[in-house]
Amino acid sequence: MQTNLSPQYNPKAIEEKWYHFWEEKGVFHSIPDTSKEPYTIVIPPPNVTGALHMGHALNNIIQDILIRWRRMQGYNALWMPGTDHAGIATQNVVERELGTKRIKRKHLGRERFVEEVWKWKHQYGSTIIKQLKKLGSSCDWARERFTMDEGLSAAVKKPLCASSSAD
Repeated sequence: MQTNLSPQYNPKAIEEKWYHFWEEKGVFHSIPDTSKEPYTIVIPPPNVTGALHMGHALNNIIQDILIRWRRMQGYNALWMPGTDHAGIATQNVVERELGTKRIKRKHLGRERFVEEVWKWKHQYGSTIIKQLKKLGSSCDWARERFTMDEGLSAAVKKPLCASSSAD
């Protein structure tokens, strides 16, 4: 009996196909459902300034195991993805890049410099998300957040409650 199986496993031929299928079908998307007990993990956001390292990979693999296990147990499981702006590190990276063009942050002013940071984030910030997807992470990608997203930025500027004085 002859088989058409390859003598070696080729992950590229299998994993990309199935991960794309899962994303397309919304398999990882969590919809609020009061009939199920919720279970949520929020990724401690890795910085957008670089790539994942082995510690990130291990942490995310453990989170993926936990969230998939809870899904199989019938929980309404949400794994919330996000990245952190890493303010100082990102500022340094962007300033170095501007320096290659002989531009100083001080000459741009705050608003223009923030625009440059956003440009940098849009160009390079997706590296980590692509790596998480390559690992097979089952995050709800429709809910991906970045710490400088408008809603999140506004939330940290607003006090949670009015302070009251003791009588």
